[in-house]
Amino acid sequence: MSNLHVSKHPLVAHKLSLLRDTKTEPQKFRELVRELGALLTYEATLDLPTHPIQVNTPMGLAPCEELTEKIGLVPILRAGLGMVEGVWELMPSSEVWHIGLYRDEKTLKPVEYYNKLPVQPTVSVCLILDPMLATGCSAVATIDILKRWGVSNIKFVGLIGAPEGIKRVQDAHPDVPIYLAAVDEKLNEIGYIVPGLGDAGDRQFGTA
Repeated sequence: MSNLHVSKHPLVAHKLSLLRDTKTEPQKFRELVRELGALLTYEATLDLPTHPIQVNTPMGLAPCEELTEKIGLVPILRAGLGMVEGVWELMPSSEVWHIGLYRDEKTLKPVEYYNKLPVQPTVSVCLILDPMLATGCSAVATIDILKRWGVSNIKFVGLIGAPEGIKRVQDAHPDVPIYLAAVDEKLNEIGYIVPGLGDAGDRQFGTA
């Protein structure tokens, strides 16, 4: 069974079309990244376990459900930062742990430059947040880091993926589900997704 989940939600499709548009300015781009991050995380967390609790309402006791797992959000710096706020709105008690990777433009391989994870894991589920799953190298490296940290329940949440990157993650970590808004045609010669949306970090932060 494939671990790839591509959203069929019409809101996701609509917002993604706005995100791709070259006319979309950085402020609107950031809003769309935040909103899409929340929508895709909603789909990615459908299987989170809960346990029953009782809550006092103004009219009496109500049987309810409460999450049993502690969630960690792991945005890959810097583009992944834009997805955090949307996810945090859904799960405000989530911990956020940053992992900094940049892509060597010659080798297209990830280089780790920031990692402040504590010695022992403090969460049981990690959602990796990164808008673009291009070569897949950064995603694989981040999953490697999290597994070494001791977390086994890991999910990747992105916006657009290329077949090459998806395959790399699936080959290296078949147990990690991938949640995307769209799968595009291919990577170009410099490792960018086609048609994609350009550089997600530059478009968010106005540095294009």
